Amino acid sequence: MATGADVRDILELGGGDNDSGPISKKDIINSDKKKSKKSTETLTFKRPEGMHREVYALLYSDKKDAPPLLPSDTTQGYRTVKAKLGCKRVRPWKWMPFTNPARRDGAIFHHWRRLTEEGKDYPFARFNKTVQVPVYSEQEYLMYLHDDGWTKAETDHLFDLCKSFDLRFIVIHDRYDHQQFRKRSVEDLKERYYNICAKLSKIRAGTGCEPKIYVFDAGHERRRKEQLERLFNRTPEQVAEEEYLIQELRKIETRKKEREKKAQDLQKLITAADTTTEMRRADRKATKKKLPQKRETEKPALPETAGIKFPDFKSAGVTLRSQRMKLPSSVGQKKIKAIEQILTEQGVDLNPMPTEEIVQMFNELRSDLVLVYELKQAHANCEYEQQMLRHRYEALLKAGGEATHLGEGPGAEGSAGPGCEDLKAEAKEQVIDVVGAPLTPNSRKRRESVSSSSSLKKAKKL
Repeated sequence: MATGADVRDILELGGGDNDSGPISKKDIINSDKKKSKKSTETLTFKRPEGMHREVYALLYSDKKDAPPLLPSDTTQGYRTVKAKLGCKRVRPWKWMPFTNPARRDGAIFHHWRRLTEEGKDYPFARFNKTVQVPVYSEQEYLMYLHDDGWTKAETDHLFDLCKSFDLRFIVIHDRYDHQQFRKRSVEDLKERYYNICAKLSKIRAGTGCEPKIYVFDAGHERRRKEQLERLFNRTPEQVAEEEYLIQELRKIETRKKEREKKAQDLQKLITAADTTTEMRRADRKATKKKLPQKRETEKPALPETAGIKFPDFKSAGVTLRSQRMKLPSSVGQKKIKAIEQILTEQGVDLNPMPTEEIVQMFNELRSDLVLVYELKQAHANCEYEQQMLRHRYEALLKAGGEATHLGEGPGAEGSAGPGCEDLKAEAKEQVIDVVGAPLTPNSRKRRESVSSSSSLKKAKKL
């Protein structure tokens, strides 16, 4: 027979004072309460001192759940959301019928609304906007709106459709009675409608006020749609040619900008050389006429673009005169090496005695050498570009000569006139880049077609 200890072991109950005693009904009924009380007493522990509440919340709970990766509710924090119930009475709602003013069939619908809104209009009726199509009389049509290309019945049919479909001219053109009346395009319908509206606004406008007139240019709309259709019907070869031409145009623009920049830099160098020579001539004339003054007050006045600009030592304290001979950091290594090479070729010392006169003249000499070096570089670039343009020009002339030889046929006497005209037409159709970009791939096809057409013309004349 099972004892009380066995029963407690099966029910996972702790042993009491009377483990060996019989089990009562009260012990079996209150077994869950005892277990939960024991578990809560043993598993609860206090948050350590110095640990923040957020860090403590990341620890494992008693159910061994993983900590949350994302916040579940950032606005409420750790508090549970409670329903906010007021003390006022709930507003009553009622299932009531309503009609939509946009419908003309008188249909009745039902929906829930508050009792306070009973009898009011449908709230969404304000979004039902209609277009005000003008109405004309018989007398106004005969006096002002008559047109030879339109009958009154056709005009009335047009205005009825405009009123029915709210000036949606694509739908109007689709529903237009083309069997009873003439076949009209969308532009024709728009032009007739807006012309009548403009005439009626002028007629009905009062004295002293300018009416608002709507003008529709049907010709412009037709041309726009025609251009759009041509653009849509392009072949892949034409699209590729257009992209190629756009890229070549961008290259031409970039080369043009580079040339303009080089020309500006060259002009700056030329003006700098001219100004330096003129200023030095003026200084020499002034020194001959005037009495010799102190050298400390005289300073070389050179423009910023003329060669090298040496810094002025105006700070207080002791400075060495040899520091004025030091080249600034703005001068590149190539220029420094070119200056040293020219000085060694001319037999000039690279580090002369830094007297005041020698320092001034040595700095002027190096500035002039830099200016000469830059002018030589610009001259070499100009000669290189000129040579490239000459070669391109000769290649273009050669291509034109080949085209004339292709146009000539055996036994075609006296055909100089048509051949020149064909060459002119070909030159107009060709897209030639002066900078040196090659011709487009389709230009060869044009050239062949022009040469074939010229040969056909000559054959017909013969």
